[in-house]
Amino acid sequence: MVRRVLDTLVADFQVIFDRDPAARNWLEVAFCYPGFQVLLFHRVAHWLHQMGIPFIPRLLSHIARFLTGIEIHPGAQIGKGVFIDHGMGVVIGETAIVGDYTLIYQGVTLGGTGKQSGKRHPTLGENVVVGAGAKVLGNIQIGNNVRIGAGSVVLRDVPSDCTVVGVPGRIVYAGGVRVNPLEHGQLPDSEAAAIRTLLDRIEALEEQVKQLQTQQHLTIPHGWAMEETRTPVGASTSRGYSVAPNCRIQDKAIEEFLGGGGI
Repeated sequence: MVRRVLDTLVADFQVIFDRDPAARNWLEVAFCYPGFQVLLFHRVAHWLHQMGIPFIPRLLSHIARFLTGIEIHPGAQIGKGVFIDHGMGVVIGETAIVGDYTLIYQGVTLGGTGKQSGKRHPTLGENVVVGAGAKVLGNIQIGNNVRIGAGSVVLRDVPSDCTVVGVPGRIVYAGGVRVNPLEHGQLPDSEAAAIRTLLDRIEALEEQVKQLQTQQHLTIPHGWAMEETRTPVGASTSRGYSVAPNCRIQDKAIEEFLGGGGI
């Protein structure tokens, strides 16, 4: 029992040096890392909670929240090597289960969706990365090696080795590629990919309309004069047709979105 507790504390301490390049020495980690400090409080509070001792576990949790800005219910099960980076605003509910070596950033909520009793908070597998501000809600299962993008809202189960982005969270399979947990900023933009697909489809339809108009000698509406070759930059979009000024503004907005502008 004592050996297991010591192994857990050592893993909690060591993982900070593995995942945070700003961690320079053990004094900084021990006294200046709220994610590590709150786990010390929580492991004591959780042990007392399991012993059935009233009030004291919640008091320790409340003190830890006051000191660190991180709220973990004494009933939550936290695995070894969990790193809560910065951590301000993190909330972990009573029946939540967090697997070994999970990485959690600030503003994350592992919460419930109502006042139902029993298991009502999420279960996270091992090596999960939860980005800043993400909300994982309800009694759902998050598999191993899952990455949840910043600001995402996850309401359904997620299989292992997946990436989740968006509101509500959309699953993007990683194809078995092993990803560094610190590269959580390199996430796909599923909305931009969907819009790009729609634009490609529109371009194909416009080409068909052009061919039909050529065959039937129909007049093409003003603002959609198709050209056989691309027109100079500034006079047309990148898709090969000249447009009226208001259309150029719209196409510029689309290109900026696809390129990440304003996101």
